[in-house]
Amino acid sequence: MSLTTEILTQRCCGHGIPVLETERLILRAPRRGDIKAIVRLANDRRVAENTARLPHPYCAEDAARFIAAINQRDGETAFVVTLGGEPIGICGIELRENKAEIGYWLGVPYWGRGYATEAVRATIDHTFGALGREALGAGARVTNPASRRVLEKCGFQWTGVGLYRIRAINSSAPFDRFRLDRGLWASLKAWGRTRDVA
Repeated sequence: MSLTTEILTQRCCGHGIPVLETERLILRAPRRGDIKAIVRLANDRRVAENTARLPHPYCAEDAARFIAAINQRDGETAFVVTLGGEPIGICGIELRENKAEIGYWLGVPYWGRGYATEAVRATIDHTFGALGREALGAGARVTNPASRRVLEKCGFQWTGVGLYRIRAINSSAPFDRFRLDRGLWASLKAWGRTRDVA
């Protein structure tokens, strides 16, 4: 199956968060109607322990707070990643003074199908294109090689290891750190279609 990672359409919805559409996915602003789906997906320890921010257990109040905060927070954009209209995860960007940071997670039933790579590529295109950023950072827990592969497929370069607090385990753990700059992104923009032969 071929993947198109270029943004096919970009239209704006509520809260100034655009809608990004790829070949298989639509990334849009989170809304209250997503609470049940977000809880069902995020309330899995395998998801939570690979992110810095998700608590475990994850309940409806956590999802409601997330949606309310993201719609009010300057410098942060979160997209609900949807497949056939159903939420399958979250992909977001936190904008800081001189850099941006991308983060993402998908529900376990959607792992290993290329959805994370497709969502991350669309978010990268938005960050460098519409937002005009010069660099993008990312992290993947060292015990999460699948997330590392997503970042590497998207052109990120490893820069080192850092220790980060993980809410779900109430402790710190090492994360591989990655960076992608505008120049490398522009040269890789021809990634267009990738054929999965396996």
